[in-house]
Parts: sequence; C-alpha cells; structure tokens
Amino acid sequence: MTTPPRHDIALFFEHQFGTSPRLLEGVLGSAVLSPAVDDADLYFEYTVREHYSIEDGIVKKAGQDVSQGVGARIVAGERTGFAFTEEFDPKALTRAVESARRIADKSGNSAPVSVSRPGRPASDLYPVTDLTLDRPVPEKIAVLETLDRLARAENSKVVQVMASLASEIKTIQIVRKDGTIVADRIPLTRINISVIVQEGDNRQTGTYGWGGRTDFGGLVTSEKLSHAAREAVRQALVNLSARPCPSGTMNVVLGPGWPGILLHEAIGHGLEGDFNRKGTSAFSGRLGERVASPLCTIIDDGTIPGRRGSLNVDDEGTPTQRTVLIENGILRGYLQDRQNARLMGAKSTGNGRRESYAHPVMPRMTNTVMLAGESDPGEILSSLERGIYAVNFGGGQVDITSGKFVFSMSEAYYVENGRILYPVKGATLIGNGPEVLTKVRMVGNDMALDTGVGTCGKDGQSVPVGVGLPTLRVDGITVGGTH
Repeated sequence: MTTPPRHDIALFFEHQFGTSPRLLEGVLGSAVLSPAVDDADLYFEYTVREHYSIEDGIVKKAGQDVSQGVGARIVAGERTGFAFTEEFDPKALTRAVESARRIADKSGNSAPVSVSRPGRPASDLYPVTDLTLDRPVPEKIAVLETLDRLARAENSKVVQVMASLASEIKTIQIVRKDGTIVADRIPLTRINISVIVQEGDNRQTGTYGWGGRTDFGGLVTSEKLSHAAREAVRQALVNLSARPCPSGTMNVVLGPGWPGILLHEAIGHGLEGDFNRKGTSAFSGRLGERVASPLCTIIDDGTIPGRRGSLNVDDEGTPTQRTVLIENGILRGYLQDRQNARLMGAKSTGNGRRESYAHPVMPRMTNTVMLAGESDPGEILSSLERGIYAVNFGGGQVDITSGKFVFSMSEAYYVENGRILYPVKGATLIGNGPEVLTKVRMVGNDMALDTGVGTCGKDGQSVPVGVGLPTLRVDGITVGGTH
C-alpha cells in the first residue's frame, strides 16, 4: 500500500479503512460527554518502515514493516482515558472509545459532532518528493557498501565496518473534539556508520550518523558519504591514542552541535509541562526567575525545515512553534501539550507528542537549542587553563526532580593553558541541570545543529528530536575519569 500526498490523506484513510465523516461523527460523538469531558480525540496512523544494515560488506538485515491503528483519548480534568486498536472498523473504534471513557471514569450523554474535511497544515516543513522508501533496494544497499569501502580506504587500521539505513513514512489523521481534522505525512531517514580500528590489542570504535525529514538524494551525496566515513574513522583513531581521563572539579568547554544533548537531558526535560504541573521538576514554580547565566537563551523550535525534531503539527494537531524557554537567563516558559496547558492556565506550545497510535500524548521536546553568543570559539578554548574539551557525547541520564545528570563523553581532550594536550577516555560529566546553566561563562558565536540522529526517551516512549549548541565554557563542573 503506497502512502498518499498530504492533500489526499483523508481520502486515503476513508478509501482504505472506511473512515467516512459519518463514521467519525458517530464514534467521536460517543466520546464527547457534555459537560464532563474537557478534551477528546482519535489519532489514526499508518506507518511504513524499513531498515537495512551491513557488516563487513555482508547484508545482515533488510526488511520493511507496516503498522497501523487508532488511539482514542478522553480527557476529564486531570484524568486521561486512553485505548487503542489496530482495526479501523466501526465496532473496534467504538470499543476503543468506550474503553477510554471508562478509564476516564466519567459518565454522561453523548454530544453531536460535525466532522469537516481536513485542511492542509499552515506549514510544510518537509516537502519531500524523493522518498527513501521509493528508491530500489539495491540502491540503498549500495549506499551502505560505499560507506564500507570509503571507511576501509581511510586507514589500514580499520578492521570492521558496520553501516545502517533506517527510513519511515508516517501518515496521520487527528480528529478532535470539535470535529476538526488535521492530517499530515511525515518522512524520516537516518544513516549510520560505525568502525572499529585496531592497533595491537587496543580496539576502539568511532561512529557518525546523519539524517532528517529530507529527500533521499540530498542525504547520500558523495560529499556526505565521504565525510561520514572520514569522521567515523577519525574518531576511532582519536580514541585509539586516548589516555585515561583525570578526575576532579574542572572547567569544561563543550563543542558545538551534538553536545547540546546535555542541554536536552539536563535542562529540557525539566521544562516539560507535566513535570512542572506536578511540582516534580527543579524548575517548578520558577517562571520569571533567573535560572541561568545572562549569556543563556534557550528555545525549543519545531518549525526548522527538514530537521529530525520538526513537525508541521504535533500529535494533537496543534501547529508547532518557536518557544522561548530561557531568555538571557530568565525562565520564560514551559513546553505544553493541550491537557497540561489547560490545567496550568496556559496555551499549548505544539509539544504534544507520542511514539505511535498505541501511546498516550505527553509534552516532549522537538529541536532544543541554545542560541549563539558573541565569543569566538578559538578564544573560548584558549581561555581554558586546565580542563576538558568535550567534542562528542555518548549516553547520559538525568533525575528530573533533583536535576542531577551523568554523561559519558565519546570524544574529549585534556587542555592546559589553552592548548589541547591529548585525547582522553573514560570521561564523564557529573552535575546538576539548573546549576550548570548558572556556571556558563562564555558562549560562542558558532551555534550548530546536530546532524540528525537524536532520539528522546520518556516514560517508555521514544520520539525523534534535534539539539543545537554553540561552543560553551562551563566552570566548576565535576569530571569523572579513570585516575
């Protein structure tokens, strides 16, 4: 089954699954209990995914799968009733709505709903015509084989190469309480390469990934493939010569781009509306207060064209937007979905997100970015008398209530008197999210977005996100090392 153009999505669901306006009016009308229900919606989804991977030139995985279903949600006060079904027939939809209504624990009479045909979203952030899914399978395998060949040609120490390509096209239709329908078609592609280099008994790994909601041809140019292979090998060779990282309280310089994942984890989650409504975030009740250095302005922007975290509309049908979270160090706002916004007396910021039709909506980040400052990146590094220059990050975790975080660095260097002395291994950053922002001393003029690889986890759900950061100096942060 092919995926439809955006303007034909309603007809696609109606013709393939029988979701006519009359059916939707009847099903949703049974959900809208007046006046007990504050919100209700049906979320229709049809997603085609594919994944290809090779290891040492041999295809290890090649496949495509399809998922489809409907999530029914009824919101009454602080209670949310949610149920889902993989079937689109009237009985299945009605059962899902009734289950959601019982969970919400409200009773009342059904109300009439008049369903209108969907209009196009005001934005078109990913006008993709060259879909990865539409390309022949041999062409996609050839991309991975090219990455393998390029990486091996970079250095004789490369002993293993793994490459993968994952793509999806998600078609959604959201029918809301007032009868409006919002529909969208959302593409996404990600390509990764990992290499292992060896010198004697020392084996190290380097990785590089990129992607977004863009045309396939733009992702697989010869320049991008060469750059990816070169970067993966370079990182592995750096780690091959890395020394144990010293530990202690140090000043740290974060590189631009992907190190913004620290911002995402240590700060961003604490600014999501549900944690603040419940009073479990370190930022709860602090709107208008200084929470960061005056050098820090942080936004969440779901409207950047083609980016991994961008959406025309969120998963409640609300247009995404550019939301200022922290302005010159002052806390200005939280990320909101419809429910938390209503309960907090605010407006939705277009950050209601869900992994799929089988998952409930919650406030989530899109592309979370610290805006550029005025300092030259070279001057920032040269100002570091003794500390760590963190270029790339691996995994991390954060406690939302306390704000405490731990991050591992996948590429980092020890610096003295403004000079990089040697790469380090086993390095971690340990700190507190709200505190780390107050320790920012210099912000570079080189803000960069990540390459399009971010995935955010929350309450068992994963969604694609983006991050952005300029070169940043943070003073007095704990560095965990191996000696």
